[in-house]
Amino acid sequence: MARLRKGVCYRKLERPYTRISKFKSKSYIKTGYNTRITKFVMGNSKKEDFEHSIKLVPKADLQIRENALESARLTSNRLLEKNLGTANYFLRISKYPHHIMRNNPIASGAGADRFSTGMKKSFGKPIGQTAQFHKGDSILEVKVDKKNIKLAKKAMHRASMKMPCSCSITISE
Repeated sequence: MARLRKGVCYRKLERPYTRISKFKSKSYIKTGYNTRITKFVMGNSKKEDFEHSIKLVPKADLQIRENALESARLTSNRLLEKNLGTANYFLRISKYPHHIMRNNPIASGAGADRFSTGMKKSFGKPIGQTAQFHKGDSILEVKVDKKNIKLAKKAMHRASMKMPCSCSITISE
């Protein structure tokens, strides 16, 4: 299996490239797979009167891969679930990764010119999905009561370590 490309290659925000062709069969874009994020909402979603909301906010505009979001979700949810139980918190990933990352593999080495297409068919194959975040959007949101704020901040700090950017943690009532 091929190694993942660096996140730097896909970090910049850009308009999703859509293929437009006069032939209908070439205008269709095949994505090839579903997202790796298993859950977007965790904890107690029925309780609506949590006292505080803690959000993880990026300090710049960027795209975040689905595997980084899933990793952040796992670490923060594991800490909250182990210490508070599922009834005492609410955790949510705020955006779905819609943007499809593509890679046009360029062959190199001896005889590469025989089977390489170059830029002739350069649309690329889908290799992953990203969610686009602007400065001030929330990546993750945790709702807890006042006595559990310290633990929720710790969970958000652990999640921020998995992100490809610097993030701030905001607390609101």
